[in-house]
Amino acid sequence: MNAQDRVALVTGGAKRVGRAICLELARAGCHVAVHYRKSIVEARSTARSVESLNRRTGLFQADLEDHAAPGQLVQAVLDKMGRLDILVNNASVFELAGAGRLEEFDSGVWHRVFQVNTLAPTSLAAAAAEGMNRAGSGKIINLCDISADRPWANHLAYCASKAALVCVTKALARKLAPRIQVNGISPGIAEFPEHYDATTRRRLVEQVPMKRAGSPEAIAQAVRFVVEGPDYLTGEIVAVDGGRHLTG
Repeated sequence: MNAQDRVALVTGGAKRVGRAICLELARAGCHVAVHYRKSIVEARSTARSVESLNRRTGLFQADLEDHAAPGQLVQAVLDKMGRLDILVNNASVFELAGAGRLEEFDSGVWHRVFQVNTLAPTSLAAAAAEGMNRAGSGKIINLCDISADRPWANHLAYCASKAALVCVTKALARKLAPRIQVNGISPGIAEFPEHYDATTRRRLVEQVPMKRAGSPEAIAQAVRFVVEGPDYLTGEIVAVDGGRHLTG
């Protein structure tokens, strides 16, 4: 796909990996709809950076825990930006009490994790696909995780929700072909949670064949590759993890 003057919606686009994706797509020539939940200050900063690249932008607030939010978000983007060619499902929740360890199991928290990490991306894809089909093309990219294949014992809900998202990605690739391509990006260490101490970070990096952490920019570059790359690519989960998926 030629990215020039296409409109991309990036969920969770205010900061961290989402911000990097917004800026990389803007550098590729996209106009960028920046979704956020609470991070309005960071979202405004990202939007200003997109505008500095001479691209149009817009800020779109939505709480993806709300079942009605995905459809409303897509319609808001269409109303303001005029079209939607690229959907990047980046927003997710990770560490929540009651969602990780089996002995802390909380079904309500599990529902929240699956709503944001799996159901919302699926609903957003369904809402976006209608316009993409009318336009004759579209790209949907889901941010998955290497834990979908190698789950962590103490992050059960997150890993399960990302495994489900991998399945959804492949199923949507079949359903939405031939006009729309659906692929996933599977990050390893893109950016550490702020509370991880130095010992934890060193231990995790030692498990990576490349012996270093990745970066939000590396994930953003992979997203750009999938957007601009061959339209014959669909149903793939691209690991961007320094080779971590190759190890035990």
